[in-house]
Amino acid sequence: MTSLATALGDVLPTALGVALSPLPIIAIVLILMSTKAGRTGPAFALGWVFGLIVVATVVLVVVGSGDVVFDDSASSFPSAIKLALGVVFALLAANVWRKRPHANAPATQPGWMTKLDTAKPLFALSIGALLSGVNPKNLALTVTAAMAIATAALHPTQEVASLIVFVAIGSISIVGPAVAYLFVGERMTPVLQKLKRFMEQHNTAIMLVVLSLLALSNLGKGIGGLIG
Repeated sequence: MTSLATALGDVLPTALGVALSPLPIIAIVLILMSTKAGRTGPAFALGWVFGLIVVATVVLVVVGSGDVVFDDSASSFPSAIKLALGVVFALLAANVWRKRPHANAPATQPGWMTKLDTAKPLFALSIGALLSGVNPKNLALTVTAAMAIATAALHPTQEVASLIVFVAIGSISIVGPAVAYLFVGERMTPVLQKLKRFMEQHNTAIMLVVLSLLALSNLGKGIGGLIG
């Protein structure tokens, strides 16, 4: 398997994990159901993409993208990072389980979500960037993807292509609805309402599955690389 195929194999699951983030999806739905959706929707989506690109680029630069590449056979550093990320994902999964809502309990939302229906574009842009770049779960996922790209001994153009794939897939659940709204407008409202209800009802299950799978994957790769 080529280095590019290996990198993409590691990037795709993390990108899907980013895309299946219930809270940001609920946020974009609320924004698109507001009176300023035409401006705040694209702003939120732009902020989301910006956050992913910034975090991934910083990791690539720090690790040594294009100039200094870690060789798994000569260094245990990548495996140690994967092991650490596996622990982080396991802790995040445990935290989701600990904070799971009780049966028949009404869905609760963070305080900032109540401001989305009257949000201005700059606020929407900032929230989008924070949710993609600073949110602990997405931050860990983006670091995981960027590490996979940086340690795969790729050509710079392949690194850029891998990064684009990660951002594109990780943004599809946010950018997709925002773009669709620009074409169909308020006709999307029934679909958005159903999507919001689904994400609220299955938030815990989605997060547990995604985080648990990523924890097992990274722990396995990390331990295997350190003892192999």
